Amino acid sequence: MDISTKKDGNSLVISVSGRVDTVTAPELEKRITENIDGISELVLDLKDMTYTSSSGLRVILRAQKLMNKQGSIKVTNVRDEVMEIFDVTGFSDILNIE
Repeated sequence: MDISTKKDGNSLVISVSGRVDTVTAPELEKRITENIDGISELVLDLKDMTYTSSSGLRVILRAQKLMNKQGSIKVTNVRDEVMEIFDVTGFSDILNIE
């Protein structure tokens, strides 16, 4: 898994590529939490994310709960195989996916 972050004022874009699983999810959570102070818009760009386990889903859910207190979150460029996971788990109903 690779993660890149791009801050622009109070907006933060986190791009994730590869697999998010029990091994890599803690790194994603760390990158979100260490960059989220003062952010009112968080964008998770999943264009290159090929898989997420329940560990990755938990990280996304925690990010959403944090952002509900200080702004908004949206998930963009979701690949079909990841969207299928979101659909099966109900995440497609609770996330703002564009």
